[in-house]
Amino acid sequence: MPTFGVLGSGEVGQTLAQGLKKHGYQVRIGSRTPAKLADFSKQTGIPAGTFADVARWGEAVVLAVAGTGAEEALAQVGSEALRGKLVIDTTNPIGDEPPEGGVLKCFTAANTSLMEQLQRTYPEARFVKAFNSVGTARMVDPDFHGARPTMFYCGDDAGAKATVKRILEQFGWDTEDMGEAIGARAIEPLAVLWCIPGFLRDSWAHAFRLLR
Repeated sequence: MPTFGVLGSGEVGQTLAQGLKKHGYQVRIGSRTPAKLADFSKQTGIPAGTFADVARWGEAVVLAVAGTGAEEALAQVGSEALRGKLVIDTTNPIGDEPPEGGVLKCFTAANTSLMEQLQRTYPEARFVKAFNSVGTARMVDPDFHGARPTMFYCGDDAGAKATVKRILEQFGWDTEDMGEAIGARAIEPLAVLWCIPGFLRDSWAHAFRLLR
């Protein structure tokens, strides 16, 4: 079971850090300003540090910042600290503009993805896209009255994907491997689709499920 450095002090980072700890992993959480995590660390027992500190400590990394800040967060870590490590990429390329008719706007073009850009920038890391298409309330041990939702994931490294698959299953998800990093071109827009009921009807408690 790898140790995890979680990059991101928001709801996604805190939720996944607590979920990993709950399921037996050693975890630390990082922020640009670690002091603001003092209460969280006191309540959960999860140590906090800078992005660089927790990424160097962890055998694997969870990237849980806003998509607009993903490049900056990894730049603070540096390529050497990411070498050979699994990076679970939860980010989405959502821009700063407000939604139009409930539809968020992305800063990536249709034939690329944020994760592909990050993988090209840090080829020594092993990126896997996951956890980007559901809200924090359902990320860990989702309860849909016995029905298991589906988490779509992708990445270029088979071993890294196997680790993510195991974590997803521990967290209560069915999994669907969508191939190499190019699959993020289809997975990242699921976040836009997931958000539409929220913006239109204030409904945020759903998840996707693949039926056969």
